[in-house]
Amino acid sequence: MKRIILTLIMIAPVIVNAQKKNPNSFLNDWAGPYGGVPAFANYKLKDLKPAIEAAIQEKLKQVDKIANNPMPPTFDNTIVAMEKAGKRLNQINIIFGIYGSNLNSPEFEPIESEMTPKFSEVSNKVYQNEKLFSRISAVYNSPEKAKLTPEQQRLVWLYYSNFVREGAKADAKSKERVAAINQELAGLFTKFSQNQLADENNYYLELKTEADFDGLPEELKTAAMADAKDRKLSVMGTIANTRSSMEPFLTFSNRRDLREKAFRIWTSRGDNDNANNNNATLVQILKLRAEKAKLLGFATFADWSLSNTMAQKPQKTLDLMMSVWEPAVAKVHTDVAEMQKMVDAEGGKFQIEAWDYRYYSEKVRKAKYDLDQNDLKPYLQLEKLREGMFWVAGEIFNLSFKQIHNVPVFHPDVRVWEVSNKLTGKVVGLWYFDPYARKGKRSGAWMNAWREQSKFNGNVITIVSNNCNFIKGKEGEPILISWDDASTLFHEFGHALHGLNSNVNYPSLSGTNVPRDYVEFPSQVMERWLATPQVLNKFALHYKTGEPMPMALVERNNKAATFNEAFSTVETIASALVDMKLHLLTNPDIDPKQFEKETLTALNMPKEIVMRHRIPQFGHIFSDDEYAAGYYGYLWADAISADATEAFTETRDGLYNKTVAKKLYDNVFSIGNTIDPAIAYKKFRGRDVNTDALMRARGFAVTKK
Repeated sequence: MKRIILTLIMIAPVIVNAQKKNPNSFLNDWAGPYGGVPAFANYKLKDLKPAIEAAIQEKLKQVDKIANNPMPPTFDNTIVAMEKAGKRLNQINIIFGIYGSNLNSPEFEPIESEMTPKFSEVSNKVYQNEKLFSRISAVYNSPEKAKLTPEQQRLVWLYYSNFVREGAKADAKSKERVAAINQELAGLFTKFSQNQLADENNYYLELKTEADFDGLPEELKTAAMADAKDRKLSVMGTIANTRSSMEPFLTFSNRRDLREKAFRIWTSRGDNDNANNNNATLVQILKLRAEKAKLLGFATFADWSLSNTMAQKPQKTLDLMMSVWEPAVAKVHTDVAEMQKMVDAEGGKFQIEAWDYRYYSEKVRKAKYDLDQNDLKPYLQLEKLREGMFWVAGEIFNLSFKQIHNVPVFHPDVRVWEVSNKLTGKVVGLWYFDPYARKGKRSGAWMNAWREQSKFNGNVITIVSNNCNFIKGKEGEPILISWDDASTLFHEFGHALHGLNSNVNYPSLSGTNVPRDYVEFPSQVMERWLATPQVLNKFALHYKTGEPMPMALVERNNKAATFNEAFSTVETIASALVDMKLHLLTNPDIDPKQFEKETLTALNMPKEIVMRHRIPQFGHIFSDDEYAAGYYGYLWADAISADATEAFTETRDGLYNKTVAKKLYDNVFSIGNTIDPAIAYKKFRGRDVNTDALMRARGFAVTKK
């Protein structure tokens, strides 16, 4: 998940009368039903830059007004005032992010390059406003704080700690340099992302003859032919340079030569000998981050980055990662040996390489479990699984979904649902769904909160979106997806449910605004419901016959549940370890390719696997600061989600136990960041996390202590 980080702002100065429409649609309040929604039909790209500039000026004036309030600082006139501020720029920033992630274009790119540092500049000026920090400090240190509610005290702590972390206590010279670094980083983040997107758009694998399609499932053939047509190429088909296209090709193509070519195209993103090479850019980012951390009093950027997380210290993350890494690597070697036997039996005169792994892993799965992923696909219809997610949300969280057509969308592919509480009938939010790949949309899957739920200033419902990159098939035919893609669908929906279930007072504490290494927990636990018989019997229906997935196939799938877990564990943890080691450098003047090679060699990385995200394409850590030195968070949160899952499976009703579900809602999904996550989890589970559950979930041996 990548969350959009919002900056606080008051109403732009050009809006004198809230009832009067501004000719610049970005500067109008979100109007219409549900407390207002984005007016996508009215936005014009040419208006975006002046809207941002107008909003920025108002932001700075509003902050000054709060900072220079002649009245003594209180929770209401300082902290609440900051919570009320920001509506206009928040809304503009959301649309700016949608253009960047979902609708990127040559027309938008120069606006993105110019304006991204402007957002950083505003943030710098807020965090470095000494009078404002003095007021926040006064509230934080006041004896009156004890009279506030626990949630209010948590909000005061959040403001104070964020300001300190961003250098509010630093000397003037350090503040000035930190501000300059932040602005330079913002520009570099944009450059990195644009380079990566360019390589994803401009490189592809050509399929020129019928033989080039050998082994491909019908839907991948159809998608490849459609992609070539969209590109106006004379070849029979093209495999797009996105995960949703490349990974299925690497899994099913019988053409080893084309698998190697596809693999090299995919893993070379951002590392090609062209204008989009990201290596110099990412080294600049690393150097600036290291310098910033030192100015703020931290030994390394990793230490700074983890200072507001559950882990707190880099060593704790390294200890967890290595405890899983070693058994995972050992299992990979065993799995590769099985694959090699198959190659040898077929008369192949080669050793397993990285472009062979998925292909032969699938063959071993078939031989070992009589399970071909293509046997599952006819039962995994995207729309039926979406219905299944809605059903689970109803069973676990009492939510109901109704599709609506009375709000504008940013692309014809996008659909919208009104989400209500089944017990009260109260609308709790809107869910926007943007499921399909297209040019100008970044690869992967993610969730965004366009508006946070809150109650302190009237009842404000949340607006969330899920965005995926599924490949459209033939007109009128259902879209069939893989089991892995189905898991991703449920995962991202878990983030959306974290927002939709939020029931707090203040937006800064709402929904997914939790520590980075905790935010993936609700999404990862949501994945567990996909494999339940209740979901499979009702929603895993054959796209032609409507029959549910046969029990024999379900059982074979369950037996193979941890098959290939070592591969996914190694490719992900390799990325997380490299991320952490990059950000532990005090002098990151490196050759990224050499650093990657030496680090993985020292870790005994199996040669048959590459990092899930090689350094020059590691958008999680180089498109912004959010996941930098934080990719470990997926493993950290999965340790929590595995333990939480066992809270359900230890009961007779399993994952549908109403008592455990209520505790999950009360102590995780509804409370946002209103209390420390470690305390919240202990209230849910009755104890701290037991990481043995993670090893069991991944099929690895649990080490006796």
